[in-house]
Amino acid sequence: MTPLEAFLNEHDERAWGEALAELAPSIHEVDGAATQIWFSFFPLALLRAFEHAEDPEKLAGELLMQGKWLLKDQVDSSHTFLYGHRFWPEAKREVGALAESQTMRAEGSLATLIRETAGRVAASRKVEPSLALGITAAALMTLRQAGLEAFSRTPGEVLLDSKHLKKSPAEILRERARDDSQGLFGFLRTTDKRWTVVWDENRDERRFPVTHTQEIASGAAEDKRPWHELDARCTPEEGPIPVQCRSASCGTCWVGVLGGAEKLAPVAPRERKLMPLLGYVETDEAQPLIRLSCQARAEGAVSIVIPPWNGFYGKYLKRQRGEATVTADDVSSEPTADEAQA
Repeated sequence: MTPLEAFLNEHDERAWGEALAELAPSIHEVDGAATQIWFSFFPLALLRAFEHAEDPEKLAGELLMQGKWLLKDQVDSSHTFLYGHRFWPEAKREVGALAESQTMRAEGSLATLIRETAGRVAASRKVEPSLALGITAAALMTLRQAGLEAFSRTPGEVLLDSKHLKKSPAEILRERARDDSQGLFGFLRTTDKRWTVVWDENRDERRFPVTHTQEIASGAAEDKRPWHELDARCTPEEGPIPVQCRSASCGTCWVGVLGGAEKLAPVAPRERKLMPLLGYVETDEAQPLIRLSCQARAEGAVSIVIPPWNGFYGKYLKRQRGEATVTADDVSSEPTADEAQA
């Protein structure tokens, strides 16, 4: 283990959370939400659960894990939804060089390490340091979770086409904020308004419409293109978002909200109870960045990102810490979004 890896291993999920909170005001707006979402998609606590498991395969079955949750299997591709992905080659090179240098200052915090490394990444690309902070934090966490061998093995490619590579942060922020025009007499429209849900900002065809206050997952189900060929968790009937229940019980349909979180209906009690059980997010925010798409009703255009895995690990982690948890039966007693609206 290199000195850098040893340093990173000294920091648990709480320490990483504190470092990110310290850095958050300095991260460019285009990657503010994206960075939070990425760390929610790849929580250190989940990896540590598997590192300490006597039988990781058995644990995966117990937690109903599906998809790809290990960063070592997606070193170059896990963060394509960050604007900073454009600087991945430089971020990967800086972090790799720091790890291989066999030197690591004893002083300094995790936040300082991220900030200083991001500064070198930004200087090499002649961009604002704020644009490199998110991807640098992701690079260091990827090294922590994947290990230097797996981290160094991949080519460090930018997985964007030339059209999307040229977009500026301002362009992306404008696109996220823009609502669909409802036509000349749009001001007369009420329940028949239609909004666009973008689920991959780097591919123009990866979007679908929803009607006003329709759940995102229901809108996705009307998109009958063969998205299941890209993700084995999907079915031809449900569109690009994995869905198994539509009643906030299975947790397969969780998504991150890159833009437009404020244009989704507030979290209902049923969704709020399930999220900590899943381990996806535990927050009192009315409109957080992590949502269950079968419960999140669109009241405007939104941009989302679909995580590469789903499972039930929150209850397991709470049990390991000796904390009380709600159960699936507790959640099933709450009304669904449809029932609550009725």
